[in-house]
Amino acid sequence: MLIRPETPADVNDITNVTEAAFRTLEISRHTEQFVISALRAAGALTISLVAEVDGCVVGHIAFSPVTLSDGTADWYGLGPVSVLPEQQRKGIGGALIEEGLSRLKAISARGCCLVGHPGYYTRFGFRNVQGLRHEGVPPDAFFVLSFDGCVPRGTVEFHKAFQATGPVSSS
Repeated sequence: MLIRPETPADVNDITNVTEAAFRTLEISRHTEQFVISALRAAGALTISLVAEVDGCVVGHIAFSPVTLSDGTADWYGLGPVSVLPEQQRKGIGGALIEEGLSRLKAISARGCCLVGHPGYYTRFGFRNVQGLRHEGVPPDAFFVLSFDGCVPRGTVEFHKAFQATGPVSSS
């Protein structure tokens, strides 16, 4: 497996992987591929990595800046992370997460947060914390990982691209 930054040639593969990964997920609004496109169009894909197996893109992860109500800077949101269904449970998602977090640290990020399944993200150091939340998300599904030991207080807002519900217009 090779993990590398996305290239323009990967865009369609990323869309296909993301659609396939979330297709049967009941808690999904099935808009994740639109979110990634909107983040890309807004120049807000701080880190966008693909996982390749035998020269084919089988996974993708995105990191984008978040806004914290207390004014803390240099925090990022993880997501979406996608792996083709037939490639899941082989460590690809975990490898994407670990590489992405490493790259965030390399750009002096102070922390990362995400909305995800309780029980999965703790293996990477993410925790549910008191005092920091994302509106409308149950506390057990909102995870935080501080790189500098300081956890901001207040609310987190993900980039407005997370509201995308359809294809991004090219205009």
